[in-house]
Amino acid sequence: MRIPNHIGIIPDGNRRWSINNGLPKDKGYTYGLDPGLSLYKLCKNAGVKEITYFGFTTDNTKRPAIQREAFAKACVDAVKLLSTQDADLLVVGNSDSPMFPKELLPFTSRKTFGKGGIRINFLVNYGWEWDLSNLDQNKSSKRSNILNCIKTKDISRVDLIIRWGGRMRLSGFLPIQSIYSDFYAIDDFWPDFKPEHLTNALNWYDKQDVTLGG
Repeated sequence: MRIPNHIGIIPDGNRRWSINNGLPKDKGYTYGLDPGLSLYKLCKNAGVKEITYFGFTTDNTKRPAIQREAFAKACVDAVKLLSTQDADLLVVGNSDSPMFPKELLPFTSRKTFGKGGIRINFLVNYGWEWDLSNLDQNKSSKRSNILNCIKTKDISRVDLIIRWGGRMRLSGFLPIQSIYSDFYAIDDFWPDFKPEHLTNALNWYDKQDVTLGG
């Protein structure tokens, strides 16, 4: 089977899952922690070299304060949980904003945990406009130089993006790195993650004709 080098994860549906289970909207984020760790282990065993988790965006911070606090805490807990594994871990986002959890500042430069190996990127308070904000200053630069100007320059091209929650949109996920990504949507909500979700996505990806425009 052809395994993607880099998988992007959009773990959507936490609030809808909460409502379906009779809980307030803010309670669903905690239930996404175990799925995130399970997915990491499955990807590592499959031979995936890099994973990018979509934590929360600058647009998400417009939500009510109780929800903002809940998903920010879930991101902090998720990063700390992943730091107990073998990984080269990086948190990327607008860390100058008060919306960025200060507990994650030590993770804004890539660090090796355990034996390292698989690269894990966690997007926290991420916005595509923030990511590309330096490009206006480099309009005449060569393509290679432009790629070095984006804020997420340490994140490689994404081969496969998997989104839970049934939505068919990228929601601003890494616009440069995702330009040739294959996109796979799962109807189940993120807290209902099952190993077969990844297995089915990898089987689907194996059948795609990846040409990168060629």
